[in-house]
Amino acid sequence: MNEAQLQSATTTATTPYTEKGLKFTRRFSTAGTSPYDDVQWEKRTASITDTKGNTIFEQKDVEVPVDWSMTATNIVASKYLHGRMGTPERETGVRQLVGRVAETIRDWGVAGGYFAGAEDASIFHDELTHMLLTQKAAFNSPVWFNLGCDRLEPDAAGENWHWDPVTGGVIYSATGYHNPQCSACFINSVEDSMGGIMDLARTEALLFKFGSGTGTNFSSLRSSKEGVSGGGTASGPLSFMRGLDAFAGVIKSGGKTRRAAKMAILNVEHPDIMDFIECKAKEEAKAFTLIKAGYDGSGPDSEAYSSIFFQNANNSVRVSDEFMRAYESDGEFTTRTVKGQEPVSTYKARDIMKKIAEATWLCGDPGMQFDTTINKWHTSKNTARINASNPCSEYMFLDNSACNLASFNLMKYVNAAGVFDIAAYRHSISIVITAMEILVDNSGYPTEAISRNSHDYRPLGLGYANLGALLMAFGLPYDSAAGRDLAAALTAIMCGQAYLQSAVIAANCPAIASATPLTAQVSSDAERQGGACPGFYVNREPFLDVIRMHRAEVNNIGKSRTAAAAGEPFAVPQLDALIDASRESWDTALLFGE
Repeated sequence: MNEAQLQSATTTATTPYTEKGLKFTRRFSTAGTSPYDDVQWEKRTASITDTKGNTIFEQKDVEVPVDWSMTATNIVASKYLHGRMGTPERETGVRQLVGRVAETIRDWGVAGGYFAGAEDASIFHDELTHMLLTQKAAFNSPVWFNLGCDRLEPDAAGENWHWDPVTGGVIYSATGYHNPQCSACFINSVEDSMGGIMDLARTEALLFKFGSGTGTNFSSLRSSKEGVSGGGTASGPLSFMRGLDAFAGVIKSGGKTRRAAKMAILNVEHPDIMDFIECKAKEEAKAFTLIKAGYDGSGPDSEAYSSIFFQNANNSVRVSDEFMRAYESDGEFTTRTVKGQEPVSTYKARDIMKKIAEATWLCGDPGMQFDTTINKWHTSKNTARINASNPCSEYMFLDNSACNLASFNLMKYVNAAGVFDIAAYRHSISIVITAMEILVDNSGYPTEAISRNSHDYRPLGLGYANLGALLMAFGLPYDSAAGRDLAAALTAIMCGQAYLQSAVIAANCPAIASATPLTAQVSSDAERQGGACPGFYVNREPFLDVIRMHRAEVNNIGKSRTAAAAGEPFAVPQLDALIDASRESWDTALLFGE
């Protein structure tokens, strides 16, 4: 595909270049008709009971679209509707919820110079509103918790770090819900000092309060086998993990009902790695004993589980290619001190892996993260390496960073003829990634470093739901070459289209180009090339290398199906079109990224 063809393909699938803001076209909405009028509404009673049948939440007359499930109704009412129950400030349903979110994003986009004109802002709002009302897409929980709530609670207390376009930097001030926390996923570093550990505790508390989760790699903390300057030995990371875990257990996420989410990571070369691998399984054994003795073990807040440690975090062991090669060859692996990297203990690599497998079989933890591969696919290598992830491991990036997430309901893109609507899917990705980009500089963050990194690197994440239902609708087994190709193509389109729209935003939104550069060289680059985020110019080559790696990988989609075709009768007529669209997405993402 030559450059002229790529330009043509891009303008049919995404917003074109205008150099003065983004232009949008209608696909789901109708000019002159409110997207709320395209939906049938009804009022329901949202109710949630515990395992004993006791009502723990109830709200009457909740207004929802008629085709929403009761589960969705209960989640929205109990988690996301703002305002104290029984007061006029309490939101009454989905119309108000979607309204405050979509209108706030539109208004921020207008103020930030994202749209080519008022008509484009209106189209963007209507398309986004339709997608939220019809469940084609959904933002992560903090957006629903916090966005636009300054309308409902203008005098709310709260302070945070946020971008200030006037000064061109991040500032700390009282904001209430004016600059709300909108990212669900955070990665925090921890320094090997008491002050650093307490700083982490404070940051985590603020994140949990407003509905977010966080992950930290604790390998920077000296092990329980290492000395301290005052004599004696260090406490080790597990001792502090116990305290942080207990703290998380008493904070309700977003001020609602869900408990906090955490990820704790330790590198396989850390001297306390064996204790880390076994810590959750040992606590789980205590819970089993309590349950056998008659204590309630029905949930995380039960008598048995609330009395043991490590229940509010997912644990992961981070391994390198060096460790995996030792495992494959039945070789040895040596742990090393945090300070000085001196050898401590030597194990058979397979003994460590067996411990991981046994603990995971017993309690589901620890998981594994493959450090060498993760950093190979890292777009910002010139800044720093990736050490950690968020609680669910879908977000991996720099320490002290945050990611806003959204997801698409794949079944909503299957039309009446049973065909997956590729154009609608790509259009939706462009709309949602634009909305999320607008959120970055209007959001608040708990620390200066996270606020600065969010502005400089603008991490965003997309995912999807209902892949299993889509495979079943197409008659594809999960474990089939065609099923894997379908998943690969849909994922590639989602990621490639997001990168493409990011490049379109960078070129079309000059207001973003006024960002404070990371280096003196960036200033001239930004002036010449548009409004790419400051972190891009520091990492231009590794960034584009990763895009090229993605582009190369899409060529492998379909190969396994071709090889298995003789013995596998499964076929989806439109699969080739999806694969072609995935390649086109990455062709254009690379072209405009360059």
